[in-house]
Amino acid sequence: MMLRSNQIPSISCVIPAFNEARNLDVVLPQVLATLSSLSQQVELIVVDDGSRDDTTAVMQALCADRSELVYLKLSRNFGKEPALTAGIDAAQGDVVILMDGDGQHPVALLPEMLKKWQQGADVVYAVRKSRDDQSGLQVSLTGLFYKLVNFGNRVKIPANAGDFRLMDRKVVDALKSLHERNRFMKGLYAWVGFNSTAIDYQPLPRADGKTNFGLRGSISLALTGILAFSIAPLRALTVTGLALSALALGYGAWVVGEYFFTGIAVPGYATIVVGMMFFSGIQLLSIGVLAEYVGRIYEEVKQRPPYLISQRTGQGLAACDYAPNAGNPPLILKQKSLL
Repeated sequence: MMLRSNQIPSISCVIPAFNEARNLDVVLPQVLATLSSLSQQVELIVVDDGSRDDTTAVMQALCADRSELVYLKLSRNFGKEPALTAGIDAAQGDVVILMDGDGQHPVALLPEMLKKWQQGADVVYAVRKSRDDQSGLQVSLTGLFYKLVNFGNRVKIPANAGDFRLMDRKVVDALKSLHERNRFMKGLYAWVGFNSTAIDYQPLPRADGKTNFGLRGSISLALTGILAFSIAPLRALTVTGLALSALALGYGAWVVGEYFFTGIAVPGYATIVVGMMFFSGIQLLSIGVLAEYVGRIYEEVKQRPPYLISQRTGQGLAACDYAPNAGNPPLILKQKSLL
């Protein structure tokens, strides 16, 4: 691990937001205050994922008061994963922090994350202690998802680790080099690797309102994750096909033997009907799984961008240059002249 104890990095914080206007007024000042206590060079990038509330008006007012704020408004609702990608692409800090805009990620953990980075960690990710705020069904499905996505996969995705994390610049650059369209960020974080360490946290209550990411969105994201980072469904179909073939051959041998050795007449009708219905169901299921993979291949080959930005307000760290340094002193930035 490379120690960075003498370095004070520039910090970018990325917050995706969808209909979080009432929370941003509360959350952003708290985040900015904490970031400013950690470094003199910070930027806070808010990515508006096609919000239909007053997010634009709120952000315009906040950006007018704080030069550290950057507001990216996407042309429509692309989803949280593309919104995170847009923020990561725009971030210019030596370290990049990802947080949610609902106030559930405690800013009190940011100093500890930065300390872990200074001790040599390239990625510091937060792991939930519990899921008491979720229903029993969601908890069960979440546990099942991590078992499925990690089954037979060399790259293991940490269970209960979300997007709340700090990443070194080289990790961010590695993520930016991945151009796939069907993005599952939790899997991409794990795939790029680097020296990672976990810290526990308990999500705070939402500052206001209800979550915009319910059970339906969770299931959709889980499906994307499984298909993007695992071929377990295809292997399961192969194993199922082999097992059914062996079962069919065994049953056929038993029927023939029974007919010749015991003389019992083979009824046949019920067996044929049930067998046809069963194997038809297996075939349709197999075609459906294959179609999901083919559909994602189709999305990839079209090479459409994962997001489009319709508006940007604020410059953040874009108005700064790195000054040349000798050796490994603390990272220093100099302000560009506005003349």
